[in-house]
Amino acid sequence: MRAKRIHLISFLLPSLLLFGLVYLVPLGMVFGSSFYEWKAGGVFNFIGLQNYITAFTGDPRMRTAMLNTGIWVLLQSVAHVGIGTTLAFMLSRRFRGWKVLRTVFMLPNVISAAALGVIFLNVFNAKYGLLNALLTAISGEKVNRNWFFDKATAFPVVTSTWLLYAGLIVIIVLAGIMSISDDIIEAARIDGASTMQIHLRVQLPLIRSIMGTAVILAATSMLKEFELIYLTTNGGPGDMTINLPMYLYKTSMIDNNYGYANTMGVILILSGIAIVYAINRIFNNNSLEG
Repeated sequence: MRAKRIHLISFLLPSLLLFGLVYLVPLGMVFGSSFYEWKAGGVFNFIGLQNYITAFTGDPRMRTAMLNTGIWVLLQSVAHVGIGTTLAFMLSRRFRGWKVLRTVFMLPNVISAAALGVIFLNVFNAKYGLLNALLTAISGEKVNRNWFFDKATAFPVVTSTWLLYAGLIVIIVLAGIMSISDDIIEAARIDGASTMQIHLRVQLPLIRSIMGTAVILAATSMLKEFELIYLTTNGGPGDMTINLPMYLYKTSMIDNNYGYANTMGVILILSGIAIVYAINRIFNNNSLEG
């Protein structure tokens, strides 16, 4: 028995060392340096909780970034997952061409964020964008709206670049639906259940844990959303579309205020843990908690 333990430790030790060096040590440095004033070319100056006090009470940009991030997390958890779930139930009926549609829904997920950013910049371009050209053709009047940098449209337009493309959620939920035994569905039909009743009262409760996983993936993706915002609006106009990752980037790479940036990193990490815990409790995802 002791020999087996030694063999097990010898196999796990390289992975544990690598994990510690790549993740745990940098994570500890992020947490530790968040209590210091640390700027480029400067020295470490211990200031305790001052960075956190500034973040929550004295920084309007931080409040805007947290508010935008919270709104996007909520929209992603409800609307994004709702769209993906609805499409998954439609595809579960296996009508002609359903496999083709399943592939089409996944296309935005396999295209890089950089490519998607360029595509959307062209779609919403003020001079030659597809949307303005379409509106011009419909209305008969020239439309030159700068969608990404108009304060009235920037936030919803940036949101649309990811909210409607729920291919990953479709695949996850569809896999859960198709794993349900046909005997259960047939028994529900014999009892007189309609198709909608089967979806809502039979299949949906049976994929509760899978739905929880889908919501976790959708919600946490908004805590690291950076590329599309950076490529389209860079957080503008003003701070209309800034979120925590974007503000962290600007604070560290532009302002060179590493201590305050690491404070934002800690807030992001703790937010992710809190979100995962809350979703697990709501969906009773015991398998994920274990």
